[in-house]
Amino acid sequence: MDRRRRLWLAAGLAVLLALVVVLAAIVAGSGRTPSGPSPSSAPSSASAARTPTRTPSATKPPSPTAAAPAPPTIPALPATPMNILVIGSDSRANAREQNNQTITTGQSSDQRSDCLMLVHVPADRHTIYGISIMRDNWVNIPGYGASKINASLEVGGIPLVVRTVESLLGTHIDHTVMLDFQGFKTLTDGLGGIDVNVTLPFTASFETHHVFPAGVNHLDGQAALEFVRERYSFVDGDYQRVRNQQTFLRALLTKLRGGIQTPAAVLGLVNFAANYLTVDQGYDPASVAILAYGLRTVDPGASVFFTLPTAGTGTSSDGQSIVLPDYAGIGEVAAALRDGTLPEYAAAHGY
Repeated sequence: MDRRRRLWLAAGLAVLLALVVVLAAIVAGSGRTPSGPSPSSAPSSASAARTPTRTPSATKPPSPTAAAPAPPTIPALPATPMNILVIGSDSRANAREQNNQTITTGQSSDQRSDCLMLVHVPADRHTIYGISIMRDNWVNIPGYGASKINASLEVGGIPLVVRTVESLLGTHIDHTVMLDFQGFKTLTDGLGGIDVNVTLPFTASFETHHVFPAGVNHLDGQAALEFVRERYSFVDGDYQRVRNQQTFLRALLTKLRGGIQTPAAVLGLVNFAANYLTVDQGYDPASVAILAYGLRTVDPGASVFFTLPTAGTGTSSDGQSIVLPDYAGIGEVAAALRDGTLPEYAAAHGY
């Protein structure tokens, strides 16, 4: 894959995970070829007949030259904090189509949120805070009742996921982005793979049974999917899976940082990413590009990722294995989001 296409793919992914991501093509402004004066006309036949000898022709004006396209520009991102909910669907079909069907018909779909992360972007855009919400958290889903939080996508689509997380954290979610398995693999491959530092070696328990040795691993789309989905190979199951998802996102942000430094890079692949990402209706392509470009100052190394506090595991009344929410700890996170004190919260809790 040539360098130019990788840059375009990087732009698309940047829109996704910084989230990233993208509804339709953005058309950059282009110059218009001016009409310009036409070349001088040749002498008429009557005039030529009266003139036995050729006379020097008048100097012709230079041919018109097309104006160079104006370089694309992107407005500055408003200096206000923002909350973006990132949803990883476990759909084996098309998550966007299933979501739209659930919203339209009210019928459940065959998908749940395999990954759920609230990304808080402070007004200064120097870092981001990723708050992972474990998929088996046993919570109240508005209008549905007590269930695992990942079921909110199945029974109510993205709008119900948003309402559930907003109710849990007492905060407003500005925008959402959802990606399914196939989209995740395709976009990762489009980047040429991601280098991830594996701190806990393991072998995936499904599909290709990819082996992840300790140290830096270069992951293609399939390996990356197995890395972020695996849980059965770990003593603490989902807890390590969530940590791996956070590790992958940090590695991805590190690779993407160089791909969103110019407006042209950000605008170049919005249409490509639109094929795989689902974002909320209120977030038009121009707004997505503004966000992605505004995040070019984020330092992945300084960004903070942590898991929403839990109180261990248990079993529901109908026999499901669940994660018990730590409501006191969740209240502290909610207060930090509300008061703009996430840096202080993270420092106090060792993140």
